[in-house]
Amino acid sequence: MGGDGATVTSADIARMAGVGRAAVSNWRRRYEDFPEPVGGTPTSPTFALKEVEAWLLGQGKVEELPLAERVWQQIRMAADDLGLGDVVAEATELLRGVGTPRSVPRPAWKLLQQFAAEHDPAEASRFLLDRYADVHSRRLGETPAEVARFMANLAGPDVSTVMDPACGLGVLLATMNEAEHAYGQECDPALARLAQTRLSLAEVDGVVRTGDSLREDAWPGLLVDAVVCHPPFNERNWGYEELASDPRWEYGLPPKSESELAWVQHALAHVRPGGVAVMLMPEIAANRRSGRRIRSNLLRRGAVQAVIGLPPKMAPGSGLPVHIWVLRKPAGDGRTPSRVLMSMAEPATFDTVVERWRDFQEDPDRVLDLPGESRTVPIIDLIDEDIDVGPARHVGVADATAGDYPAVRADFLGRLERLAALVPDALPGRPRDMPMVPLTELERTGALTVHQAGRYDLDGTGEPVLEAGHLFAGGPATNRTRPENRIAILPGDVVIATRDREVAARVAEETGLLLGPRLTLLRPDPERLDPYFLAGFVRGSTVPTGGTQSGLTRFDARRAQVPRLPLSEQRRYGEAFRDLFTFEAELRGVNGSGQVAAASVLLGLTTGVLNPGSPG
Repeated sequence: MGGDGATVTSADIARMAGVGRAAVSNWRRRYEDFPEPVGGTPTSPTFALKEVEAWLLGQGKVEELPLAERVWQQIRMAADDLGLGDVVAEATELLRGVGTPRSVPRPAWKLLQQFAAEHDPAEASRFLLDRYADVHSRRLGETPAEVARFMANLAGPDVSTVMDPACGLGVLLATMNEAEHAYGQECDPALARLAQTRLSLAEVDGVVRTGDSLREDAWPGLLVDAVVCHPPFNERNWGYEELASDPRWEYGLPPKSESELAWVQHALAHVRPGGVAVMLMPEIAANRRSGRRIRSNLLRRGAVQAVIGLPPKMAPGSGLPVHIWVLRKPAGDGRTPSRVLMSMAEPATFDTVVERWRDFQEDPDRVLDLPGESRTVPIIDLIDEDIDVGPARHVGVADATAGDYPAVRADFLGRLERLAALVPDALPGRPRDMPMVPLTELERTGALTVHQAGRYDLDGTGEPVLEAGHLFAGGPATNRTRPENRIAILPGDVVIATRDREVAARVAEETGLLLGPRLTLLRPDPERLDPYFLAGFVRGSTVPTGGTQSGLTRFDARRAQVPRLPLSEQRRYGEAFRDLFTFEAELRGVNGSGQVAAASVLLGLTTGVLNPGSPG
């Protein structure tokens, strides 16, 4: 049982019971004996761990507290006075065979050893890393895994040495697992230790040092093939006064309000001539007036080679759009390009944009104009009063040509009509507790099997692979990777992806696809489980708490539950979930078609190709 002073949040209780947070809120309303809050706020209360454990056991919500949760609560209790990051870092180091227990108390270490024995030390370390990142998700702002992989692919397949000067928990460096050596720096000592563990788990040969990279560069004079970096955004106290004469500002002294341009130049200072820096940047850095001079100098010298726009919410902690800047250190080889590649990308099109980038590297002067996706823009056109390198204004919207507006409008109205016919039909009911069965029990009895893919070779060849971005965006699979451990997706399989607080589920209806990284495949026995019933309840009742702000993580089948219902009743629910999934797919199409229609009208009215219609 937990210590007398230990407290837990609603999210912690949900994890302990293997349910979603909505279930915990329901328990608080329905059960008069549910423990009263002992702290926190009205919107985020905390409860006494000892009381919660006793209530869950007494109500039969759990037969015993899951071992992983017992481990985590012991770690948290030990961290009350020492700092959670330091305790978690020491625990992961102990699991790697480094050091001796100092901050981690004996009861916690014994439980952790038991957990590692039942799974393996690497899985135990990943659990601690992911849980720590989840607890501190707002503060850490880690790069989503799908964005990290996109950035790694943009850096290129032939990177031998790589650096991240603001590496956080090491997500970007760990993604560069083909590099021979990685160099990291992180100002928070606990995060630096955790990043070192992440590199070890990813089998990346690298070293992470502690310190503020802008003020105290831990790698002076080091030149690498590539820098990948998600720097802190909008920092005012980055060292403007004391670093005013720093030799790194080759393209101009960064304004006090433009810390991101300091990080860009720091990255270029560590790239060998001809090497690349791939930076995740806030959208405003592309056109903020205070940064015009530096952007102009970067363009004139051919350092900015590509700017790629991402959709909102792709950067944690912010709903605002972000960009990826791909920069090349001038090599004095006469390869100053005359154009910049501008692209708009989302997870389903990441692979396509990587291909555009590699084509651009082969021929930087090639003319390319694919509305809504990519365009090569003459540098001379960018060096105007604003020096705006934002891709949205240059790429435009696919099919948003004013002359085609009647067809665009008809397409949108047709989609709206189809959408209205697909709105799911469901009858009012009363909230009720249904008997639940964990997926682990269904697996034990043979009602389903659980599969997860192994490591991947990201060489751009091989068979079609279904990845997380395709599940969330609804796009088709692409031919980008070949898994070492082939897991073919069969009709009736349920594929699950988790990202931050989202769960995506797809029931396979075709053959010829392979299971992608960090996805989980549930293969139900059709005589005992309806796949759409399984997909709907797993998606609706599971909150992905094993993940981090780095985004994608493996679905933890041990914590998921579905109602125990006869097959006939499952099929009734399954039909409803199938209708819902169809509706959601059409809704995504309506959204895209509506954006095209709006852009088409705007373009037509401002160019005179279209005239205003009748009022009203």
